[in-house]
Amino acid sequence: MIPLPQVSLVSQTIQLALAPVFLLAGIGAFLNVCVGRLARIIDRARRVEEKILNSRGKEHDRLVSEIRVLDRRMSVVNAAIFLSVVSACAVCLVVILLFAGNLLNAHLGTAIAILFSLSMLLQAGAFATFIQEIRLASRIIHIRNEVLYHKVDEDEAE
Repeated sequence: MIPLPQVSLVSQTIQLALAPVFLLAGIGAFLNVCVGRLARIIDRARRVEEKILNSRGKEHDRLVSEIRVLDRRMSVVNAAIFLSVVSACAVCLVVILLFAGNLLNAHLGTAIAILFSLSMLLQAGAFATFIQEIRLASRIIHIRNEVLYHKVDEDEAE
């Protein structure tokens, strides 16, 4: 018969697992931000796609350029989401190994430390990728000069 763990051991393990669980909550919030940005990028891309087919000249070139940047932004946000999800999976494994190590009296400290460090590296990569997406977005978000300096002719005003 397998000996059952003491309540104190289980509660101690839960206390050890709290920090990684809070980390998971933070990763979840970050994923929510990334998914929201991805949804907005997709919505904008769909609107631009509709306009491209009916545009000509400089307007067509501008829309094609914008949709290329939107496509790049989608790829970058997807990479940030991927890195965050893998990071969250590594954190889940940390929690599992914490329980397994304490309940089975296994020496898993090195594996836990490596997995936790890996999760931090992955999340740092996700944040860096997110910054890249923000920079891409800020490059194309500007008001064109023809709109900023548009003047209404007297004939058009009447």
